[in-house]
Amino acid sequence: MTEPEDTSFLYPFIESEETDATSLLDDLAASARGKAADSARLQGESLDEYSTALTMAGSAMAERFSRGGRLYTFGNGGSSTDAATLASLFSRPARGRPVAAWSLAADNAVVTALGNDVGFELIFKRQIIAHARDRDIAIALSTSGSSADLLTAISEARHRGLLTIGFSGHDGGRMAIAEDLDFCFTVRSQSIHRIQESHAMLGFRLWTVVQEHMASAPHSQAQAR
Repeated sequence: MTEPEDTSFLYPFIESEETDATSLLDDLAASARGKAADSARLQGESLDEYSTALTMAGSAMAERFSRGGRLYTFGNGGSSTDAATLASLFSRPARGRPVAAWSLAADNAVVTALGNDVGFELIFKRQIIAHARDRDIAIALSTSGSSADLLTAISEARHRGLLTIGFSGHDGGRMAIAEDLDFCFTVRSQSIHRIQESHAMLGFRLWTVVQEHMASAPHSQAQAR
C-alpha cells in the first residue's frame, strides 16, 4: 500500500482539523483570492520586465509572417497544452489576422512514433527538420527552462535560421544561458501554476504586437495556410 499523497502545500487548511463549514469556505475563498492576486502581480511584473523585448520579438515575428513564415510551438506536460493554446491564438484568433501556426505536441501519432522510434529527446527536433524553413518561428515553453527535448529542438531551429523564442520559469534554467535563443522570457516564480499563467499573458502580448504590426502593414502573405 502506498502512502497518501501530501496535498497540504496546496490547501493546508483542508488537511487540518477544521470542521466548521463556514470557516472552511471562507478559507477557500481567501486562498483563491490570494492566488489570483499573486498571479496578477507576477503577470504585471513580467510584462513590465520584458516590455521592450516583447515588442522586439513581436515585431520580428510579424516580419517573418509577412514573408509567409510559420510558427511552431512546443512544450511538455502542462506546457504542451499552453503551446497548443498559443498556436491556436495565432492561427484561429477571435479577431485580427490569422497566421500559420502549429503545436508540435498536438499530433499524438507523430509524437508517440518519434518517441518510440528515435527517442523522446528528438520528438520536436525531428519535426523541425521535417517542416521548418528559415523564415519560420519556434517558441518553446518550459516551466523549468531545462527540458532537453526543447533545447535540442531550439538548437536545430537556430541552425536552420528560425527566429527562436523561449518561455521559462524559476531562474530560467538552461534556457536563460542558451545561445540558440533570440529571446528568452523567464517568469521568476517557484510556482508552476503561476509561471504558466504568466506564460499565457506573455504569449498574448506577443500576439498583440504581431497583430498591431500586421494591421499597420499592407496585406501580405501572412494568411494561414
